[in-house]
Amino acid sequence: MTRVNHRIRAREVRVVHGEKNVVMDTREAIKLAKNAGMDLVEIAGNATPPVCRIIEYGKYKYELSKKKKASETHKQKTKEIQLRIAIDEHDYGIKLARAERFLGQGDKLHVQLRFRGRENAHRNLGFDMMKKVCEDLGTMGKVDVRPNLKGRRISMTLSPLPKPQQERKFGRHLEHISEEALEADEGDVDEHVDEHVDEHVDEHVDETGAKQVEETSNNPQEIVSAEATEKKDPVADSE
Repeated sequence: MTRVNHRIRAREVRVVHGEKNVVMDTREAIKLAKNAGMDLVEIAGNATPPVCRIIEYGKYKYELSKKKKASETHKQKTKEIQLRIAIDEHDYGIKLARAERFLGQGDKLHVQLRFRGRENAHRNLGFDMMKKVCEDLGTMGKVDVRPNLKGRRISMTLSPLPKPQQERKFGRHLEHISEEALEADEGDVDEHVDEHVDEHVDEHVDETGAKQVEETSNNPQEIVSAEATEKKDPVADSE
């Protein structure tokens, strides 16, 4: 507990004020502080004699509060949103609004797009969507890990921009969603998720095509080349 003025128990104190650093009678130090329109504040009570400063106590408390808040800064986590290439505009807006929420609170964002069934034949649409997400979240975050293909998934990671530079565009999509629902829907990225969980999603998927995706995913340059030359057909089987 910080002692101020007449709450200071020691008979003598070391007063630090401007260029002064002197030991003096506590009552005289309090009088000196009052004459200056300030307070005598004990800042090192365990010293012999205790060290005090002549300052404005209200301002001193405010500065201490700021330092405490700074020391309790938000611990950055990695949050995740999951997309599908067949997602409708409304659901896309909600997903992006949640993404803005995560980035706005200082967390990193992992974006994952999964292919199911015959969607795997339209990888180009997946990369197009990831490009759109990057553009739509450009006012909130920056890309740390560029979109990359692994198995039936395209994923990327974004980190938040400094708060003064952030600007939300999708907040209106969360206006009718309760705070409780938002909190319940939030989860950290599980780094131990089984990467093979999608292997048996559709037993009728062309095995040759699936194998080609796995081989291509190991070479990002081949992915770019494949996406640049692949014909953009509509999704054959969407949910």
